Amino acid sequence: MSARPPKFRLDALLASLALIIICIISLGNVIVRYATDASFAFTEEFSVFLLVILTFAGASVAARHNQQIRIELVEHYLPPRLKKAVFVLQWLAGVVVLGLTTWYGGKFALEEYQWQSLSPGLGLPNWIYVVWLPVLSAAILIRMTQNLVDRLRGREDPEVIHES
Repeated sequence: MSARPPKFRLDALLASLALIIICIISLGNVIVRYATDASFAFTEEFSVFLLVILTFAGASVAARHNQQIRIELVEHYLPPRLKKAVFVLQWLAGVVVLGLTTWYGGKFALEEYQWQSLSPGLGLPNWIYVVWLPVLSAAILIRMTQNLVDRLRGREDPEVIHES
């Protein structure tokens, strides 16, 4: 039994809700289009927004539980000291990429708010869509750091077997 708390946290809940809403919106749009030969105007704009939420929130969950996409071959054959160095190197690479994403995403969201830009489809303020990018990038950074601490202390989840 793992000593880690369950995976169902705010980021997992957010990802689940985004997926459920995407499914409901898409199903509703298909039914309306089939019945009336017309479609809802808002579905594409909301679906793309929710897909971004789903992607970043899901990446946050994966980062916390060491289930992100990576090449594990190097990790498996290194001695423990070098393995920890690789863990830190992986974390640093993630911090650089996600730090830049958080910084520039935050600047972009602030500019969208200041310029009062509106979305092309529904005319909603663009910052409502964009503000999630830096927030969820920062969440991934936090989850990566939590995962790094666990890995450096030797508390790793059991290997996940991916079947294709």
